[in-house]
Amino acid sequence: MEAAARLGRLRREAAEYYRGHRVPERMEEALNALFPLCPEDLYGELANYLSKFSKAPVICKLVGRKVFDGVGQPTLEVEIYCTVKNYEKRICSTVMATHSQIPENALPETIEADAKERNDSVHTAVEWVNESLSTMLRGLEPTDQCQADKMLGEYFANKVEEKREIEKEEEVGQEGEEEEEEEAAKVAPAPALRPPTPKSKQKKGGKGKKVLVEVKPIPPAEPAEPVLSGSLAIGGTSLAIARAAATIRRVPLYLHTALLKHNQETPKEMTLPLPMVTLLNCEKNSSTKLKLVKEVMFIPPVELSFKQGIERVLDIQKEMTRLLESPGKMGLFLFCFQPPASKGVSRLGCLRTGYDSLEQLLLQMQTACNNIGLELGTDMYLALNCAAHELMDYDKEKYEVLTGTFKSPDEMVAMYVEMINKFPFIIALIDPLRKEDREQWSSICCALGSKCYLIAEDAATQISQLKSDQNINIAMCSGVVLKYINQTKVSDLIELTGILDGQRHITILGSPDGESSDESLVDLAVGLGARFLKLGGLARGERVAKYNRLLAIEEELAANGALR
Repeated sequence: MEAAARLGRLRREAAEYYRGHRVPERMEEALNALFPLCPEDLYGELANYLSKFSKAPVICKLVGRKVFDGVGQPTLEVEIYCTVKNYEKRICSTVMATHSQIPENALPETIEADAKERNDSVHTAVEWVNESLSTMLRGLEPTDQCQADKMLGEYFANKVEEKREIEKEEEVGQEGEEEEEEEAAKVAPAPALRPPTPKSKQKKGGKGKKVLVEVKPIPPAEPAEPVLSGSLAIGGTSLAIARAAATIRRVPLYLHTALLKHNQETPKEMTLPLPMVTLLNCEKNSSTKLKLVKEVMFIPPVELSFKQGIERVLDIQKEMTRLLESPGKMGLFLFCFQPPASKGVSRLGCLRTGYDSLEQLLLQMQTACNNIGLELGTDMYLALNCAAHELMDYDKEKYEVLTGTFKSPDEMVAMYVEMINKFPFIIALIDPLRKEDREQWSSICCALGSKCYLIAEDAATQISQLKSDQNINIAMCSGVVLKYINQTKVSDLIELTGILDGQRHITILGSPDGESSDESLVDLAVGLGARFLKLGGLARGERVAKYNRLLAIEEELAANGALR
């Protein structure tokens, strides 16, 4: 009797439990809906039908690990695990690209110190992900990108404040030691220093007289933004959460990004960014003279599909390789402009070489195109990355554009105006000046803004410094190259591209120098509506993978009738 009573009570509790969750009602709905279909896999269809009533997946843990990027440098991988239908499931992972602020001509000890700092930063990032961030984000729905990025931003701000407090304590300790040393040594007060005399130069006047003209000093270089050790964890986690949300929603990352930017409103059409494909990496340290150009990039005309544009660039690349490997066969009219042979493939995934003049470089570009029946300015366009911040000689306060040839910021503007007028097929200049030369940025934009894009890459500083009271804190320019590095979050890119769109600046998403095999950057560029995508060349696997991803997106959008 007692066992029967207990069994009856359990049956009543079970019935009440299932009725409370509407199980009988929903089972009846499922059976009625599926019977006319007579699915081959009935239980599979039942599972699919009922899964829409299950709880949303939530993050249960993050896993961070040290991996290596495309050039063998350490970087961070972040894996997302979610609780899905009561089971722990690995959803996705992302690998962060790395960016170095060390110039090409850095000393060996500087490069070694940077490598150690990078390794320490990755180690710290792995600790943050596996410990603090995994605990902090547990139970959060990956689809709530805004909340996730808010929490990540607050965590990072606290880490920055912690570092500042430590530095203050160290400064106080150092000051105390210095005061004790001064008291013990009874150092006499130092003589007052005279203020620096402004530079002047002699200018010839009439009748042999010389007039002293004061030369305005150039603005000093702004210090590089310090990178907090471990900051990769913030960017890696934010991007991993975005990918997890796209996976859970069963949509591509580019569409998920577009939905985030446009408040969950599905765009009817999407436009692919135009590729800036790097063909040549001109070494500034080589025995050749030209220092003005760091990268030579091709931009296909807009009327071509992405696939057609890439195929055209590949044809030019093959011809350029042939010309560089057999310089004696380029034709008699090039006898005074023979470039050195190619020096292999750079980390940017392109041919590495050098030239003695800009005319020599551009003449070879024209020759390569003409040899395969193409014309620069019609069938293909050029973009030049000048990386002007690497050209400044601060002793002379001038840019070294050729070995031994120096130009002031104002002379640089005049040189670019002459260049674009002479070679109109150059439609974009990246970093033609340092970011500090704001007056000259305004001048060059007024002179050339209607003829070519004037783009800030290094001149745009870090993303965290770009936002200032809903304004873009950079010199006047046509657009900005944004890179997903360090503590950058997906929400930062969405906000910043919205501001750029509102100010009619163009957005270029750029690939850092230490690129990984992760393809997320391409999806972000498409979803954010970037005008250009700067991925490097077509000769390294981690970069070619991104071009292949863009090919796949083009096919998918075209098949769905959503390609503008």
